[in-house]
Amino acid sequence: MTAYSPHDLAQKVGSGLLSFPVTAFADDLSFDEARYRQHVSWMSSHDVAGLFAAGGTGEFFSLTNDELKVIVRSAVDEAVDTVPVLGPAGGSVANAIAQAKISEEAGAAGILLFPPYLTEASQDGLFAYIDAVCKSTSLGVIVYSRANMSLDADTVARAAEANPNLIGFKDGVGSLDQMTKIYSKVGDRLIYIGGLPTAETYALPYLELGVTTYSSAMFNFVPEFALRFYAAVRARDHEFVFTNIRDFVLPYIELRDRKRGYAVSIVKAGLNVTGREIGRVRAPLTDLNAEENEALRALIARVQ
Repeated sequence: MTAYSPHDLAQKVGSGLLSFPVTAFADDLSFDEARYRQHVSWMSSHDVAGLFAAGGTGEFFSLTNDELKVIVRSAVDEAVDTVPVLGPAGGSVANAIAQAKISEEAGAAGILLFPPYLTEASQDGLFAYIDAVCKSTSLGVIVYSRANMSLDADTVARAAEANPNLIGFKDGVGSLDQMTKIYSKVGDRLIYIGGLPTAETYALPYLELGVTTYSSAMFNFVPEFALRFYAAVRARDHEFVFTNIRDFVLPYIELRDRKRGYAVSIVKAGLNVTGREIGRVRAPLTDLNAEENEALRALIARVQ
């Protein structure tokens, strides 16, 4: 396991493609540690710049803190030394701090900070939430701006100034106006990560706004394609990018959008239909039906 300072983690995470390993579950929906370890080991054998254990695609919202400890530790154990593992934190301030400590003790290289649970909040309140978690850990923290934690430029700048270990901003909102304002105000002080569902769709225009990387959910089941696509984005190979958006990404999104929650379910389905069994999703998510699984299998065959 390689130790990363916040600065070193920022350099590493910003250097390449990122992903969220899905969390393996057994038939009874308990955590399947052996299968999860195999999956993380396989993912990290590819050229990935970092892995977010137990993240949104990893069903963070359905995990207990006891499970979180085992999941992060398993990911840290199995990832190759050149691939940092970041653990999650979120919910209430107290819970987010507890989860940051769990991740740190489990050997994580950094923290991905999710929004607080349910309630809306002012920008001052969101700053206080971010500030409290950053000050509770020595690890580098990446804040995930989405849903009820949509951050404006002044808040991001204020949080970055107050917390040297705040190293990154992950965008899950999808507002070009907001991203332009944030990058214009904060500049290279932070790394910027695309965090929208199926982030490949936005990767090329976001590159011009300083968003040098993104988290690819499909890396879970088609890592070679995900890496080719990322390389084409960085090379500004418009023909490759838009051909594959048309032929694969947009049909994938159409299937993903059939039901709420399928952004996670379809990733597990992608593994299951390609022979790398990872199990079902936990409620409140639902699995793809048989017809949808077959459609996904045929779609994946186009890029394998």
